[in-house]
Amino acid sequence: MKIYIVGTGMDGVKTLTNEAAAAIEDAEVLIGAERMLEPFRDLGKKLFAEYRSDEIVRYIEENSISSATVLMSGDCGFFSGAKKLNEKLAKYSPEVICGISSPVYLCSKLGKEWSDCFFVSLHGKKASIVRNVRAHKKTFFLLGGDITAADVCQKLCDFGMGDISVYIGKDLGYDSEMIKSGKAFEFTDSAVDRLCVMLCENPDNERFIPCGIADDEFIRGNVPMTKSEVRAVVVAGLDIGDDSVCWDIGSGTGSVAVEMALRCGNGTVCAVEKNPEAVELTDKNRIKFGCDNIEVYCGEAAEIIEKLPVPDAVFIGGSGGQLCSIVEAAVIRNRNLRLTVTAVSLETLSQCTAIFDKLGLEAEITQIAVTRTRKVGKHTMLNAENPIWIIKMKRL
Repeated sequence: MKIYIVGTGMDGVKTLTNEAAAAIEDAEVLIGAERMLEPFRDLGKKLFAEYRSDEIVRYIEENSISSATVLMSGDCGFFSGAKKLNEKLAKYSPEVICGISSPVYLCSKLGKEWSDCFFVSLHGKKASIVRNVRAHKKTFFLLGGDITAADVCQKLCDFGMGDISVYIGKDLGYDSEMIKSGKAFEFTDSAVDRLCVMLCENPDNERFIPCGIADDEFIRGNVPMTKSEVRAVVVAGLDIGDDSVCWDIGSGTGSVAVEMALRCGNGTVCAVEKNPEAVELTDKNRIKFGCDNIEVYCGEAAEIIEKLPVPDAVFIGGSGGQLCSIVEAAVIRNRNLRLTVTAVSLETLSQCTAIFDKLGLEAEITQIAVTRTRKVGKHTMLNAENPIWIIKMKRL
């Protein structure tokens, strides 16, 4: 049995490659969603209207056919169901034939290069919007789920990015094709179908990931904050990946949560804080630094963390006397997580090491003593900060 998995481009006709057309012509049966099959109903071939991988595999295995071509929209390598289907049909060695993807098509219509785009799928998925736009010059969003183009534009406006240039494409390749362009604030009420694509341009994108952001960059209040030098060491030691799930327990001003979020653009940071003033500061700083991947929780950490997603990295800067239960709960959720606790007193250090011993964890302990300078007249004086103990859980 010969099986092809074919990317049909935008409309399935005008953007169809010659190789894809040949695979369609050679097939005994064509398989795909209704709109994929529509252009080929007059070919006289067997048609099976289905887009679910398991049902496609079942049909192929239960029917005696010499060749089948499965039709996929766009390109098989761009957020396509072709990957899953290819794996399930591995024993038949299917041939995958590429098509023209939506970013290639849209950018050609706009006269723009697409190779420098960062691609995000919101088609039935959840992902950071603002963080990705802040971090990249061009961000291409594949929509089609619960999030619309208007929702994306509203989110950008909420985080002070309403002047970002956006391009919205609907029904690409079809007679009803529509491409709108303008600023994000102009499309917050735009009635565009959910199934569309969107390109955001941010010429003032971040050129690097900040580390140890200056303390005065954060919105401050009467809430303790992990200082710049300590924050840099703590966050670097957590080995945060692009899609990591992080917990910041006792977030304070949100300074650690922000630096975590800058490193996991496609992950999530759960900032937990019981002080209402601190919760408000964390929220203000997440907006200032464009971190829509920070979720702020107000309440006792020991009660809240049971509802949080499984963490990859955990920082505990304040426990409200619940350090043991917090550490134990985090380790139970993920025995291989990266966990760091900071302490400013010998009592907290002693308590933390005792908790680690009780739970069978090995601690790596470091002390940081930061001394800054300040001018007094013509003299430069030393201004010492309190020493900080950093207790890091050794990976098991």
